[in-house]
Amino acid sequence: MELFWILVFSIIYPYARGQGVYAPANAKIVHEGQACVVKDDNISERIYTIREGDHLVLKCLVKGHPRPQVRWTKTAGSASDKFQETSIYNETLRIEGIQRVQGGRYYCKADNGVGVAAIKSIRVDVQYLDKPVLTVHQTISDVRGSFYQEKTVFLRCTVNSNPPARFIWKRGTIPIEQSKDQGVDIYEPLYTQGETEVLKLKNLRLKDFANYTCQVSVRNVCEIPDSSVTFLLTIGTSMGNLTFQITPDSNKDSESIQMGRDLKLSCHVDAEPQDKVNYTWYQNAVLIYNSDSLIVLHSDPDMAPGTSSLEIVDMKFRDQATYSCVANFPGSTVPELRVDVNITQNSVTPPILTVPEGGQVVSVREGGTTDLVCLVDGKPRPPVLWSRADKDLTMPTGEWAVETRDGRLRLTNVTRDLMGAYRCQTAPYNGLNVKPRQAQVQLNVQYAPVLDPVFQDVRSPNYQFVTLRCIIQKSNPPHMASIQWTRNGEPLTSLTPNPQENPQLKFKLDPSNNGTYKCRVNNGVGSSTCTFNISSRPYNAEFYFDTPNPIRNLKGNNFSYNLQWTQREPVATDRIIGYWVNVRNNEKMNQMNLFSKQIDKEPVKGGLMSYILTDLKILLSYEISLAPITTYSTGDYVSRTIKYSEPYNYPRPSDNVCGFEDKHICGFSQDRGDNFDWTRQNHLTQNPKRSSNTGPEMDRSGTKEGCYMYIEASSPRVPGDTARLLSPLYNVTAARGPKGSGHLPYCISFFYHMKGKQTGTLDVWLRVKSIASVDTKVWSLIGNQGPDWNQANIIVNPSGPFQVVFQAIRGSGYEGDIAIDDVSVTKGKCKQENSVSNTVLIGGAPVLCSQPLAASLTFALCSYLLLLYR
Repeated sequence: MELFWILVFSIIYPYARGQGVYAPANAKIVHEGQACVVKDDNISERIYTIREGDHLVLKCLVKGHPRPQVRWTKTAGSASDKFQETSIYNETLRIEGIQRVQGGRYYCKADNGVGVAAIKSIRVDVQYLDKPVLTVHQTISDVRGSFYQEKTVFLRCTVNSNPPARFIWKRGTIPIEQSKDQGVDIYEPLYTQGETEVLKLKNLRLKDFANYTCQVSVRNVCEIPDSSVTFLLTIGTSMGNLTFQITPDSNKDSESIQMGRDLKLSCHVDAEPQDKVNYTWYQNAVLIYNSDSLIVLHSDPDMAPGTSSLEIVDMKFRDQATYSCVANFPGSTVPELRVDVNITQNSVTPPILTVPEGGQVVSVREGGTTDLVCLVDGKPRPPVLWSRADKDLTMPTGEWAVETRDGRLRLTNVTRDLMGAYRCQTAPYNGLNVKPRQAQVQLNVQYAPVLDPVFQDVRSPNYQFVTLRCIIQKSNPPHMASIQWTRNGEPLTSLTPNPQENPQLKFKLDPSNNGTYKCRVNNGVGSSTCTFNISSRPYNAEFYFDTPNPIRNLKGNNFSYNLQWTQREPVATDRIIGYWVNVRNNEKMNQMNLFSKQIDKEPVKGGLMSYILTDLKILLSYEISLAPITTYSTGDYVSRTIKYSEPYNYPRPSDNVCGFEDKHICGFSQDRGDNFDWTRQNHLTQNPKRSSNTGPEMDRSGTKEGCYMYIEASSPRVPGDTARLLSPLYNVTAARGPKGSGHLPYCISFFYHMKGKQTGTLDVWLRVKSIASVDTKVWSLIGNQGPDWNQANIIVNPSGPFQVVFQAIRGSGYEGDIAIDDVSVTKGKCKQENSVSNTVLIGGAPVLCSQPLAASLTFALCSYLLLLYR
């Protein structure tokens, strides 16, 4: 699924150099898609939570003029290097399959060069829950002399999560309650608060031998399911991983076998139950019995629980032999385990750990495979344990230490976060139990240079110097092997790399050397590129779409249109001396322009320019193209379509009814400031798995091919989400009705479908365009209206050009689709026989909001009831 945030900038700017030109300000945040939790913290910053692995879309919608440039940056928290080191110049920032390290604070900065830039931040909190890890530890200790032994088992459950997980322990399927069971303790270790919990089973009882489940939960945040791990504690027997230790006389601080001194041989097997293991010692295959010189300890108190030792006192030459330790479960079918150790002065030597020459620093390219090597010698030769020198970092496998038999650690698919020091040391088992030998190996991960900017658009007047700088932010190795500049793919010059400087190119711009410049930087490992689009051509003009009353009626069937625009950064290039204006009839696109004209206008920064297009035909639509002109060149054309839109007089022709049959939906448009969009659909494009308890089967005419507009109430929609559909702008040519009866009436007619027990609200607003737009609610309906299409007619009296806004608000659940069809706006009053008044359902009974709006008291009362019962 895709999760959206929309940062909407409402723009207010004083008309210093012309009406309609303003800077970004007053940022407002709404969300689109399935946000797990959206809330404000104590400093009024919006917090957006998302599940790990979902798709995050941050969208910055800006209503500034000229259109602002949007830049995304990030702080607070880790992120991928690619995002941290380069800014994103786009209204939309997409992160596919977001990971936990990409949480943090994201900033959207909108700037159009007019006034102060608008900056808004949002904190992204990535939620996750890993599978818990369960480890088991057992202790056996004497209590009150030797009357009995206490057997205690510790079940340790560890998990990584955000937010912190809640732990639930179960014996079988029954939750364990510490207050009701004196034989258990449940606690959190002090050094891992919140992420680890221990279940202690004291003095094992018969009922304690059972299945134990550690269940972790983040309380369904972001619909993350609980996770669990189960362990079976049995009276049964199992063994594995038999290890030994040779301990020279510890009292003499010895590391070798010496005659006349004590020596201890130890043997340990991982078994269940540990206290039932029987150890037997042999000397040259002869069973050993306790004597003055050979002492068998079945449970050595100086060693880990469950370890047996053989102490050789005041070693003599006769004690040099092969000693065997055999572990088994008496009377069990579990195979016994055996380890043999040859003890002579020459067969046991202390371990030696070394790093081979040239192996102290190992270099590997990112994504490659390499080996870290520590050579170990000694008799017997012990295993080598590898770990990170930084104790807070785990090994790539996620473990804190990795055992290798030959001291060779293989790393695959190496990333730069694995760079650093690695410690190797001899293991204290399967060899001499002496002070471990240690060494370090440095892993150096090499990667291509990280450059800024990745792309930059540069404008400049001709015959002025331009300097392009390519910043090397990171690189390993840091020294550059080559730097190559190109223009439009052709090499310009080869530079001698200077590790103390970032590459730059300086030249005088003229009409012949405009183009795409690239700086390719290579450090011997890989290459990266800075790209610059260099042009002396002016920026595009930007049409202004909020001109009050742009249309004027002329004699006959003609009208004029007040075309307005602004110029982005007018002094960035050569002086703009005017504009080309082209007008083309959309009905005859294969014909040449109706006319092309050069307008002598010199823009100023923030200035709003106007040109009156005359003698346009009311029934036609026109494509208007506009391009700035400098003393050396002409900029790119930008185009827009204008059309005279005015409701028809009764009786209206059938083609004035919008059935949404074509993809252009009759000039209707989606509001960019709402939560989600209306959808165009017919019977053939319906989801076959949709709920049959909501939404229409067919359009209003009852045909499978007929289309309609609807809102989908299913996930990821949440209660209160709003979708708005805007009609084209209708022009009002007659300011007054007949005989001075006030503003001319218009009829808004449409069919609606509101079936479903969780249906929300359908509102109709009248948006009158002037210096500022004024919205007035003229119709509203809430709740289930049955399975049929119903018609509504609304009389309005707009004071100027207007739009009709259909607003649907999602109800309490997914059974709440809302649809509209066959929309028309006509001059004059509605036909009364088909009129449907404003209605709101309260407790299943309709309350009428009568029309027209002249009955303001009734409508105000209905609106109040609507808000009260919504």
